[in-house]
Amino acid sequence: MIALPCEATAGSHLLPTGRRSSQSTATPETFDPTAKFERRKQKEKEKEIKTVMGYAQLVIGPAGSGKSTYCSSLFQHCETTGRTIHIVNLDPAAENFDYPVAIDIRELISLDDVMEEYGLGPNGALMFCMEHLEENLDEWLSEELENYMEDDYLIFDCPGQIELFSHVPALKNFVEHLQRKNFNVCAVYLLDSQFITDVTKFISGCMSSLSAMIQLELPHVNILSKMDLVTRKRDIEDYLTPEPTTLLSELNQRMGPQFQKLNKALIDLVDEYSMVSFVPLDLRKESSIQYVLSQIDNCIQYGEDADVKIKDFDEDEDQD
Repeated sequence: MIALPCEATAGSHLLPTGRRSSQSTATPETFDPTAKFERRKQKEKEKEIKTVMGYAQLVIGPAGSGKSTYCSSLFQHCETTGRTIHIVNLDPAAENFDYPVAIDIRELISLDDVMEEYGLGPNGALMFCMEHLEENLDEWLSEELENYMEDDYLIFDCPGQIELFSHVPALKNFVEHLQRKNFNVCAVYLLDSQFITDVTKFISGCMSSLSAMIQLELPHVNILSKMDLVTRKRDIEDYLTPEPTTLLSELNQRMGPQFQKLNKALIDLVDEYSMVSFVPLDLRKESSIQYVLSQIDNCIQYGEDADVKIKDFDEDEDQD
């Protein structure tokens, strides 16, 4: 509440000249700054709800996990189903694409140019490029995004250096910029299914994914990629819905007794809080691509206002 001047009495208030007025002062019922502030917040909230938002996937994961292949397959799938998506290249070292690129970071900065001009190695040059992108969010990126704002769906194909999404702030600031532009963003973390051949590698993959979740603070979908290359799928399926006691037993068998408390803490973290789970992706199957896409769409609330076409689903099921 705004306090009245100490000289003013209950039946008067001071004029600009210091004279008292015989008019009654406003009572708390007629002047309530708190209520006014709440009404303004409500109006801003209603305005935000009415704002048309864009949608985005931030495709991340270790190098070689199949991010670009995922983007290409997703583009082909959406093209077949009559859905429009736009793919953005955020890798300044990329050379060839199997999909049309809507926005390309190489138009802003190139890895080869940075390495040549500053004498940096590949990793150092990549960090330089991403920091340069971060410095140009309000100029270059905002200008590029102007044509992709109203209900458009963007797929950001990111570099594979793990530090970008584990502790370096460049990608986090990039995400916050998208959110300020009213994009609903989901992080899509790809992990090579062939990497998960035993419990230690599974836990390692979980911790890497969890690190990205904490750093980016986004809705998160974890994907086991390259399932079409797996010969012993049953071994992989055991890690899709793992039994905590089994995981702990396997860890304790593979590691020394001094790690038992650490093993239990890691398993509890993965299990009790349900923080990490993986969705298998087999690019040979359209149904697998569609299922993964539906999981991501649900995270970013894409298509919630669209009418469900039951007939379309029946036709797909018949084809399967």
